[in-house]
Amino acid sequence: MIEIPESKTVARQVRETLAGHTVTDVFNATHPHKFTWYSGDPLEYRKLLTGRRIVGAEGYGAFVDISLDDDVHLLLSDGVNLRLYASEAAIPAKYQLLVTLDDERFLVFTVAMYGGILAFRGDFENPYYRGAKTKYSPLDAEFDTGYFRSLLAGAKPNLSAKAFLATEQRIPGLGNGVLQDILFRAGIHPKRKLATLDEEDAERLFRTVKSLLTEMTRRNGRDTEKDLFGNCGGYAVQLSRNTCADPCPVCGGSIVKEAYLGGAVYYCPRCQPLK
Repeated sequence: MIEIPESKTVARQVRETLAGHTVTDVFNATHPHKFTWYSGDPLEYRKLLTGRRIVGAEGYGAFVDISLDDDVHLLLSDGVNLRLYASEAAIPAKYQLLVTLDDERFLVFTVAMYGGILAFRGDFENPYYRGAKTKYSPLDAEFDTGYFRSLLAGAKPNLSAKAFLATEQRIPGLGNGVLQDILFRAGIHPKRKLATLDEEDAERLFRTVKSLLTEMTRRNGRDTEKDLFGNCGGYAVQLSRNTCADPCPVCGGSIVKEAYLGGAVYYCPRCQPLK
């Protein structure tokens, strides 16, 4: 799933690899998916996108915003997988959108669970997208101690650490995936209430959010996710479904997996005590 490290990585790869190339054709879904959302009628995407030159891309939270000339955008939300294929590659049998380019390479958009593939001109009126564009990211210098403390001050004291970090779009693009290692490194249990955090806890959590998301982005995302070329990211996730059967990398104890707030959480009871 796209979170901050992946949106930044894929956007950078699009800029470096595809800027200056022109869309030559657009093909609609071979495998309709009821949880794939489009902007308007996807049958109009060919008319909107064909002949447009890719001019850049930006990662905003859990969105990858590919910009084309004439103020046209192709926006991907969390849940969309984007792959660039060489001209000689076989075309996948199932996809939700396929875009060909002037050098005969092509982009394939697929959705596993849910996701938005949104083509539009100008602005897109969506509160999640707007929030992701306008709120500070942990990768920004403006996301400093003061800003983080203002987020804490605006949250209810009985909110859990997971709910604070990963709900209500307080920090767009910080989701349940990157959350696990952030809380593990900060030594904070996902169910721990904000009211129990002292000054040292809050500062440690802030610094971990900043440093770990920066590290994940610098390493081209997490190894549980894939980039534009289908390669896994270079950051080795410590707590995930792939590692929960392993001992804790710090104390050697058992990792616990629980369902909580609409998703699984992973934690070490010794390193992350519930206070």
